[in-house]
Amino acid sequence: MDGTRTPITPPETPGTPSIPILPSVRKPWHFSTLCATVENPDRKDQYGSSSVPIYQTATFKGVGGEYDYTRSGNPTRSHLEHHIAKISSARHAFAVSSGMAALDVITRLLKAGDEVIAGDDLYGGTNRLLAYLKTHQGVTVHHVDTTKPETLHPLLKPGKTAMVLLESPTNPLLKIADLQTLCKDIHSRAPNAIIVVDNTMMSPYLQRPLEHGADVVYDSGTKYLSGHHDLMAGVVVCNRDDIAKQIAFIINAVGNALTPFDSFLLLRGTKTLAIRMERQQSTAMKVAQYLNDLGFQVHYPGLANHPGHELHKKLAGGPGAVLSFTTGDKSVSERIVGATRLWGISVSFGAVNSLISMPCVMSHASIDPSVRAARGLPEDLIRLCVGIEDPNDLLEDLEIALLQAGAIKQSSGQFVRTNPTYNPNNSTLINKAIEKLADRGKEGDLEESSWIVSAPGKVILFGEHAVVHGVTAVAASVDLRCYGISTPRGNDGKLHIHLPDLGGFKHTWNINDLPWDAVTPLKEGEPHPDELDAKLVHAISSRAVPYTNNSDTRYKQAVVAFLYVYMMLASKVDRPSLNFTARSSLPVGAGLGSSASYSSCLAVSILLTHRRINVPAHPPPTRLPSQDGDPGHLHVSHGGRKALPREEFADQVNRWAFVAEKVLHGNPSGVDNAVAVYGGALAFTRPSADGIRKGGMEGIQGFKSIRFMLVDSRVPRDTKSLVAGVGRKKQEEPDVVNRILESIQAISDEARRLLLDPEMSRDALLAALEALIDENHAHLVSLGVSHPSLENIKKVTWEEFGLRTKLTGAGGGGCAVTLVPDSFDDEKVKQLVQRLEKEGYSAYLTSVGGSGLGVLSPYNDEEAADGAAEEFVKVDAADLGRWAGERGKWLYT
Repeated sequence: MDGTRTPITPPETPGTPSIPILPSVRKPWHFSTLCATVENPDRKDQYGSSSVPIYQTATFKGVGGEYDYTRSGNPTRSHLEHHIAKISSARHAFAVSSGMAALDVITRLLKAGDEVIAGDDLYGGTNRLLAYLKTHQGVTVHHVDTTKPETLHPLLKPGKTAMVLLESPTNPLLKIADLQTLCKDIHSRAPNAIIVVDNTMMSPYLQRPLEHGADVVYDSGTKYLSGHHDLMAGVVVCNRDDIAKQIAFIINAVGNALTPFDSFLLLRGTKTLAIRMERQQSTAMKVAQYLNDLGFQVHYPGLANHPGHELHKKLAGGPGAVLSFTTGDKSVSERIVGATRLWGISVSFGAVNSLISMPCVMSHASIDPSVRAARGLPEDLIRLCVGIEDPNDLLEDLEIALLQAGAIKQSSGQFVRTNPTYNPNNSTLINKAIEKLADRGKEGDLEESSWIVSAPGKVILFGEHAVVHGVTAVAASVDLRCYGISTPRGNDGKLHIHLPDLGGFKHTWNINDLPWDAVTPLKEGEPHPDELDAKLVHAISSRAVPYTNNSDTRYKQAVVAFLYVYMMLASKVDRPSLNFTARSSLPVGAGLGSSASYSSCLAVSILLTHRRINVPAHPPPTRLPSQDGDPGHLHVSHGGRKALPREEFADQVNRWAFVAEKVLHGNPSGVDNAVAVYGGALAFTRPSADGIRKGGMEGIQGFKSIRFMLVDSRVPRDTKSLVAGVGRKKQEEPDVVNRILESIQAISDEARRLLLDPEMSRDALLAALEALIDENHAHLVSLGVSHPSLENIKKVTWEEFGLRTKLTGAGGGGCAVTLVPDSFDDEKVKQLVQRLEKEGYSAYLTSVGGSGLGVLSPYNDEEAADGAAEEFVKVDAADLGRWAGERGKWLYT
């Protein structure tokens, strides 16, 4: 015998058809049969149960048995994992407590210094975990458009690239990545990189990425595998024994394996996966075609006009049951979502019930708006997750919602799309149902972006002291700046500040321990009252500011200002955890607006963190004309100047910077923070107490920046005493002082006109300013506010270098400013600095009248802010400007 079996042939009966011979080897079962048939030959139930029992136990008796502790293994979970491996074309499968737990287990294979490449259209939770790894674990993350395999090539580094994370289709734009090509490219260019695919959108029924070359695949079992949204689960599958061994160790060590009861529920859900998916994607195709026929932009790979339609057909067995579309107006989208009845407003997908959501305010709300814009995620996007209801009911409910929202109208007996002016960011009051969900999402999914910001100091060019008595002062920004870095802390419930310039002060608070009982919260968009909340200031000062042995007590008010702005902008659910560090290249306390630039940095950092302001979208790049009539587009680079809008961005920062200045100084004029925010120069007149003189600020913009040398005498000044002294002199000699004040007013008027005159030649402008500098200083000497050190600075700069100098600020010490003409070369500047330092002064060459508030562009490479906080505190103060410039492109007001 050769071991083969001859099939039995039944005898033929005359007049009857022959009976076909049955094959000796059965064909592989179809997928739906695999789903419905749960059997594991290695684990037969002792009683022959047709449904896998729930082994609801934590421990198992005996020694040396297969199971001892459910964290390490459980028969119910073993049945589930065997079944998942079978339907996923995998050798190994693992079940854990959620989809994000699955990704967490996978990313624990990484170590500090590793690099990860991920897509730019990711589930919000994935993006949040990657941001955490980047911030806290030393992992570098690159986001690329995975629909273009060539974008990965420059980033694939053998020995460095440890993991590539892919999704196809992506969520929520349903972009298609060529998994086969990507896997081939990655394995050839970075052989040790682990290719991980999130297959949740497809499930094993429609796509099995291991068959395309992936190393690890994970699904949120909460979605299609379960199908009923009655459990949380995640599954991981792979074919490599070495990876499986590591994953098994991590799950056992961490203890996030799926519970026996949830394993039973998930196993039950997988039995109907095939029949559910068929019904869901069949209806999804009808919904997508309906919206497409109305003229909406629909993202669904089942449509022939989808850019990845043909590619997806090669990779998967169907288009799935998730689609998204845009309306052209965020408020219209909100009304559509709010008007549905059968479509439930909820995050997630994959259940038997149909769901509708707006990703930018729900599932993807934790991604910064500027990052969403850069990645092409429209604010008006609606995502539909189709269930198993009757398709006619779903279409009717959606049609009614579109009508009620004004997205479609009836014309000539049929429905047609209305054509709103395209404005995806336009938003009226959000529908209450969405608002509730969005607020709920904010509680745990707060801002996860790092921000590097800066604000210039200021110098009073003309009008010191006289401004107190109603004379116009001319102030301008200087290109010595305060810099601030805010970095997220995940959701650890802590707030940290570090002020290296103020005695190295640092402190960490538990956010919930701050004096919230003293806060009268402001609604979003509500302006701060004219007066500070004295109750809150006192509560912070007495209960939140720590006592230290720090001899520099200025940290106390700096901390109060930081906490005051943070708490006033917070809500009960929006209290993000962050680190804030501030440093200055300005001499602190020298009258150059260091406190105002600090106030501006903390204001913009906290406003960005609380998402009260957004960095504008990246402008469209230059595009060449095309043959189809597109005229193309020219993008002109302005070096980031004027990139931050005034009304939506700068004005809000200025208001809150002024609030911080009030905390620091009690009754500031508003000049310093206005210069710090808007840059350039401004003319300021203080209103009179009797209301006759209205006062106000006039911006002086458009002139080319002018070089000045700021010289810190290092002599402490008593501003209040100096101001009081001028007041007494005015009382004693009113005629003399009033003539001086009138002369200074004339100087300020001349300076304002000079700086505003576009026809004035550069040489004439500088010569006139030099004369006004000498004139103004002479009047300040007459008022008695100069100091021997300031007169010595003036003498050195004039007699040895021919430069004009005047005191600035309160005088009596502090700083002097020296105009440096364009013709004064770098070698002479170096000699001047050395000469002044020989006299014991500190000299800073700067430009006056430049840009105001700055934010490091979020559209730089992802690495632009990586490691910045650690480097920031180590850089020499004189090198802060150079260091900040090397981080990438900046955006300015």
